[in-house]
Amino acid sequence: MKQEVIKELSTADIVDRLEEEKKHLIRLRINHAVSPLDNPHQISENKKTIARLVTELRRREIEESNNKES
Repeated sequence: MKQEVIKELSTADIVDRLEEEKKHLIRLRINHAVSPLDNPHQISENKKTIARLVTELRRREIEESNNKES
């Protein structure tokens, strides 16, 4: 998922998507442990997507706290 797409999502959508991506990562890791994946690069891509989602949530938290202080 691209950063531009993530920025367009609402905060609630990002939280939901984050939960889904974490569950998907767990499934990928389990499947890879049982039998190798056809494309193990999926695991790193999924981790990067999770990191992008967390980063966007944190950016919004900081932005919100700065607006409250002003």
